[in-house]
Amino acid sequence: MTVFGDMWRYLSDGANWSGSDGIAALLGQQLLLTLTALLMAMVIGLPVALWLGHLGRGGFLAINISNVGRAIPTFALLALLVVAPWPGTDELGPYGRAGLATLLALTLFALPPIITNSYVAMREVAPDVREAARGMGMTGWQRFWRVELPLGLPLVVSGLRLALVQVWATATIAALVAGPGLGQIITDGFFRSNYGKGIAGALVVAAVALVLELLAALAQRAVDPSRRGTPTGGRADALSVAPATVDPTAETVG
Repeated sequence: MTVFGDMWRYLSDGANWSGSDGIAALLGQQLLLTLTALLMAMVIGLPVALWLGHLGRGGFLAINISNVGRAIPTFALLALLVVAPWPGTDELGPYGRAGLATLLALTLFALPPIITNSYVAMREVAPDVREAARGMGMTGWQRFWRVELPLGLPLVVSGLRLALVQVWATATIAALVAGPGLGQIITDGFFRSNYGKGIAGALVVAAVALVLELLAALAQRAVDPSRRGTPTGGRADALSVAPATVDPTAETVG
């Protein structure tokens, strides 16, 4: 119980929350790392995955290339990036030492769930929905924006939700290359045998992860068309039928 007592004393001491090395500042740094890496992954992965899903082509290649990232430990990738001539360990503004290397490692880590979910979201739109939209005279672009994307958005957001929580938890590895974030508290605590401090840092990371998960779950619920009421008393219109499950790697013409 002494360790947990030390943890509580560390968290309840206001001095540990203030200053440039305080919990609040390190939490802000890790949030900045997480959100930037997630945004970079969205810019890279979403357009490609959504458009390939709309076309029904390249799914096998896109998903399997992105899944290579699952087989490479993020810390191993970060270690390779920081010892390379570029990006190395150079400072990057508010991202601190090895900021670019950390962002690249976290971005690659975020890509697999974003690409996989976004591609599958487009392919799971029921074929009869696509045909109904085509029969209404919609162009391919109109079908994508007005039919496929609204129906697939919950699954797309699910991928972003998964990536967000994973990247937040993994961002603590930045401390292993003297980077910013709450990992500094964890590594410093265990390195100095101050286990209460280390567990305190881990507890803050876990608590924020739960908050991010809750916020992302609410966002996913908000974009789910099946949960939004309609003027007809909650009945969906002709294009809002349930998506059909398909093979995400199937090659079909959209």
